[in-house]
Amino acid sequence: MQRFVVVLGAGESGMGAAYLAQKKGEKVFLSDAGRIAPEHKAELEAWGVSYEEGWHTFERMKGASLVVKSPGIPDTATVVQALRYAGIPVISEIEFAASYAPDAKWFCITGSNGKTTTTNLVYELLRAAHLDVAMAGNVGRSLARIVADEHHDYYVLELSSFQLDGMYHFRADVAILLNITPDHLDRYDHDMRNYVRSKFRICQNQTEGECFIFNADDEEIMGYMRSHPVRAALYPFSKHAGKNVLGKDVTPLHPQESLSLKGVHNQYNATAAMLAALLAKVSEETIAEVLRSFQGIEHRLEFVREVEGVRYINDSKATNVDSVWYALESMKTPVVWIAGGTDKGNDYAPLQDFVREKVHTLICLGVENQKLIRDFGGLVKNVVEVHSAQEAVAQARYFAHNGDTVLLSPACASFDLFKNYEDRGRQFKEAVLAL
Repeated sequence: MQRFVVVLGAGESGMGAAYLAQKKGEKVFLSDAGRIAPEHKAELEAWGVSYEEGWHTFERMKGASLVVKSPGIPDTATVVQALRYAGIPVISEIEFAASYAPDAKWFCITGSNGKTTTTNLVYELLRAAHLDVAMAGNVGRSLARIVADEHHDYYVLELSSFQLDGMYHFRADVAILLNITPDHLDRYDHDMRNYVRSKFRICQNQTEGECFIFNADDEEIMGYMRSHPVRAALYPFSKHAGKNVLGKDVTPLHPQESLSLKGVHNQYNATAAMLAALLAKVSEETIAEVLRSFQGIEHRLEFVREVEGVRYINDSKATNVDSVWYALESMKTPVVWIAGGTDKGNDYAPLQDFVREKVHTLICLGVENQKLIRDFGGLVKNVVEVHSAQEAVAQARYFAHNGDTVLLSPACASFDLFKNYEDRGRQFKEAVLAL
């Protein structure tokens, strides 16, 4: 029987969901409160999918079998509340797409930081073992688009808290929880407990037959697990060798000398990925080879270029305080720090010691910079406000000295001046390459 599927949002997630629903013979209607990109309109028209832009018309959604909501739309949106009040299920694109791949194995990664690196690592480890695997979720193509056109035995998914919030029946075969630090609290009533519960949805439907890999050194994770038992088989990892957690022996962190990626945070990421690969029966030799050669991902502590003895690093993906903490921790030279954007309720206190020790110039790249200036103005020699990546790079070049590092590590979302963190990072790189 044909269902009526409504899709909210015409980004990568929503377009993928509309395409999958149409391909499976469902009646589809897509609604976006903003403007739909011309290339996406052309796709919708080619698929025969009806759509609207500029608003959400609830009357056109009545009678829907289900609604697939893009992760950027909050649960507090009027249309979402109206749909739920009408008794219509509102789910994520991940939940929708996974229902069409019932025989696949799902390796799912979440955490406040390190998700993309770990997801890419797990994908490369499984691929190196010649397993039939695809990567999707909060990285690359939407899962729905892939499921519509391809079949894979394994899927490696990066999952944000927003995607997890719309997942109810999905069950991960292997779930990884890397860490939980304050992020996106504006979407969680500025209550850390709500955010923690959201992250733990990654293992909500797991049973003894599935596996849960987690960071036993993370206070938020351990605090939650002590009062909320997880049913899955537990695989903790920790920097404390031989430590016993919740009755389980922990896996020690992978040694730094065997990793191409530098920094303690990448030891955690690599250890989690290694455990996932072992559960997929990937050989230890293959794991060691991939971990030695993996070069990291775009926009995450990405070396761009050295100019006049100054190294330029693109860490645009660092959209929260904890990510910037790791970035500054890894800096071994004086720093010109480019930060700012859309603040998500950040507490900058954890960064102050590193800033005092390592940063001599703060370049604020955002529309509203008062909070950054208030928290760091007294700790650094120079503070500058700019409104474009090009201007930021020009100011950085002026203040940087031979032997310094210019670090774009914003601690904030990008939507005030850029389309997304990728756009911010690429504009930064283009400006650096043009020097």
